[in-house]
Amino acid sequence: MLDPNVPKITPELGERLVSKDYKRDFRERQAAIRNGASWKLERRQYFEEQSSPSRDALHRGAWQEALRLLDERRDDAVAKAREYRRRRYAFHRVRIVEYPVTPYVQWEMHSLVQDDELNSSRVRIVTADQVANAEKKRQLPEMVVLGSRTLYNVIYSDAGVPMGSIRFTDKEHVNSWEQYIRSLYDIGEDIATYFAREIAPLPAPVP
Repeated sequence: MLDPNVPKITPELGERLVSKDYKRDFRERQAAIRNGASWKLERRQYFEEQSSPSRDALHRGAWQEALRLLDERRDDAVAKAREYRRRRYAFHRVRIVEYPVTPYVQWEMHSLVQDDELNSSRVRIVTADQVANAEKKRQLPEMVVLGSRTLYNVIYSDAGVPMGSIRFTDKEHVNSWEQYIRSLYDIGEDIATYFAREIAPLPAPVP
């Protein structure tokens, strides 16, 4: 059973990074990982994706176009997976889902199942009910652990707009959150079976 005791976040022990600095720092640190793994916890049910033609199509209500544009990403995902194999690196994602599924999450699931199929990410789904005991005081945050060395608490506005992150490199923050995200991953369902049962039968979302 999932431990309801969520690790603490002590912002003053981290470094605040604005969006452009966070993206650059993330890319550089991730690219340097060899023989390692990363772990991402995604909790919000809505984000404002930036520079995504597929997301823009969803906004317009053009569902088939949004899916077509996602499918055009396959070559990039294959190339990413090939690079990860070369570096013996794995990126794990835990996606928490609430019901009813939001249009954003329905759209994102099509992207995540593709990534999992092509091995550019290893994705598992956890429902909000499964983390209810852990969220009695507040919703779980958006967190990423890179290579057991760096932790990012990713920050968003109330509207889901990216606003950078708080970066931690102290062992206490990094290790506790890696273990916690791993525990969520362990209770999660593989996205392939979840997607086939819960997402694929859904009608086109209304944005």
